[in-house]
Amino acid sequence: MSQPPDIFSYRKHWAHKLGTAPELPMSRAEMDLLGWDACDVVILTGDAYVDHPSFGMAIIGRLLEAQGFRVGIIAQPDWTSADDFRRLGRPTLCFGITAGNMDSMVNRYTADRRLRSDDAYTPDGAPNRRPDRAVTVYAQRAREAFKGVPIVLGGIEASLRRLAHYDHWSEQVRRSVLIDAKADLLIYGNAERALVELVHRLARGEPIEQIRDLRGTAFVTRGRPPGWHEIDARALERVAPLESGQCEIAPTDGPKTSGHRPERARTLVRLPSFEQVRKDPLLYAHASRILHLETNPGNARALVQAHGDRDVWINPPPLPLTTAELDRVFELPYARRPHSAYGAARIPAWEMIRFSVNIMRGCFGGCTFCSITEHEGRIIQNRSEDSILREIAEIRDRTAGFTGTISDLGGPTANMWRLGCKDARIESSCRRLSCVYPQICRNLDTNHGPLIQLYRRARALPGIKRVLIASGLRYDLAVRSPEYVRELATHHVGGYLKIAPEHTEPGPLSKMMKPGIGTYDRFKTLFDRYSREAGKEQYLIPYFIAAHPGTSDEDMLNLALWLKRNDFRPDQVQGFLPTPMAIASAMYHTGRNPLKRITRDSEHVSVVRKQRQRRLHKAFLRYHDPQNWPLLREALRAMGRADLIGNGKRHLVPSFQPAGTGATPEGQRRPPRERLVQTLTPGPPGPARRGRARRPPRS
Repeated sequence: MSQPPDIFSYRKHWAHKLGTAPELPMSRAEMDLLGWDACDVVILTGDAYVDHPSFGMAIIGRLLEAQGFRVGIIAQPDWTSADDFRRLGRPTLCFGITAGNMDSMVNRYTADRRLRSDDAYTPDGAPNRRPDRAVTVYAQRAREAFKGVPIVLGGIEASLRRLAHYDHWSEQVRRSVLIDAKADLLIYGNAERALVELVHRLARGEPIEQIRDLRGTAFVTRGRPPGWHEIDARALERVAPLESGQCEIAPTDGPKTSGHRPERARTLVRLPSFEQVRKDPLLYAHASRILHLETNPGNARALVQAHGDRDVWINPPPLPLTTAELDRVFELPYARRPHSAYGAARIPAWEMIRFSVNIMRGCFGGCTFCSITEHEGRIIQNRSEDSILREIAEIRDRTAGFTGTISDLGGPTANMWRLGCKDARIESSCRRLSCVYPQICRNLDTNHGPLIQLYRRARALPGIKRVLIASGLRYDLAVRSPEYVRELATHHVGGYLKIAPEHTEPGPLSKMMKPGIGTYDRFKTLFDRYSREAGKEQYLIPYFIAAHPGTSDEDMLNLALWLKRNDFRPDQVQGFLPTPMAIASAMYHTGRNPLKRITRDSEHVSVVRKQRQRRLHKAFLRYHDPQNWPLLREALRAMGRADLIGNGKRHLVPSFQPAGTGATPEGQRRPPRERLVQTLTPGPPGPARRGRARRPPRS
């Protein structure tokens, strides 16, 4: 990979002479105070505007401002007409459209498709301030407001819907969001490189329909440009047709070339078309597998998928930012607070992250239910130690209400900072979906020494009393460094540490690409030991997933028995939510396993679809709740495990039912809905995830 230009090396646009805005304008009155007659770029977002580097619209806005462009923000516009989309006038260059830090459907609905009662990204947590499929709706309204203005999509919702994708809420395969939104360009993943070059080229007068060479972008086109070599994805792996004969796929050993290997940079892989993957689950699973095999920016090829007579073209992923670039991105002049227009209104997502620091991006874990890889990639992008410490000092000196505790130093994971492949050449050619599953790769550097040093320097800063770690911890990496576990348990846990084994049984764990429960046990042994040595009473709080593909009723029963043996009584229930483009979502939709080569005889995956079985799987996690006992008794009898019903310590549920709980007679009343914690992109954000939120994060 040749190193691209530094994103801060471009010649600044003329408007840099107007200076830096104290906060990016959301009204014409604010534009007038800044002396602007127009915005060059208007960002439309489904979130409230918080000028902080944990929020994607703030990063993009401040980055473009640093390039000399005038950037305005329309946050949570009224989408019932185009009027609100004209609030800042016609942008001179383009609209940038994002649903916000979360996919709008995940934000608005639970895994059981029920409307949520609040929205952490809205003032005072008010619901219903964004439409379903916000990217598409905003793009349509922006086009109505100002015809001819280029429309660029970005953020998590656009990233995960860039190709034909299974949509859990409509239970069908939907087209690429580019087609539905009628957008000119889509930027997926970390958008800085592509967006900076794009806007500078637009400012030079280059038509957006001619800008087709940017990594990390997608667009709609007709025909193949000259000089490109096309490979049918089905030629990369043998795929057998379904017995119904819906598609005819001729197995082949690969592309034929005239005596030479085609240049990878000029090779595109044609995926099965939208029409094919919509009708044929086998081809959908195959397309998902190929997509995930083409995500390493060092060796990925362009992907093309036909939608009718047009092609959706996906350029290879963006190249990661260097440490120096990432430092500058996070040290732009953010106000580090919500826009003043919100007054005293609470924005829950902001309140959760205002004392936390993002130290890295990306994740090489590859968990199949998680969308970090599809969005941020597997290569870890690190901030420097000094930059992180400067942000801690800035929180101390500028953030109202700070009492001396940093709530998190983390990201998508707590302990992948400065970890990565030992050899850049191996990293650029690797096609593994995970660096840690089924075993930790021998080429992976797992040295936690730099992270330990960062923790020590952070807590030694004047005015800093405590530095907590709340991001999702990869305990399979942590056990490689007992000294890290000691440091964590001694200084950086506030009584409880959340951790995500996800399950105890090999079947579902193999479909999640998560380590076995034995690794959790080894970590717990170290954690308990070092907590005792520090004289602290501290506990692990494990997260588990119900109804994940590959999970049987027996698996959930065994998990419930493990919870009872270990005296865990989960307060919250995690229901599997199939988000677009995740591997586990492909398993859920197709019943096949894209972790392996897809053929007619490839592995079938059991899927939990019916609401009753989903309730049962969640009930096993909350085996201690009397409201769940009638359902569990009925299931245990059907499974031939009535021996687990009784009033002794060895029983899972008692034979009696307390008055006022459960159903009378048994089984007639549906258990009340539990509080759900989303598996993938829920809750208020952590500091780390650009374009998406975290829960506290899990990996």
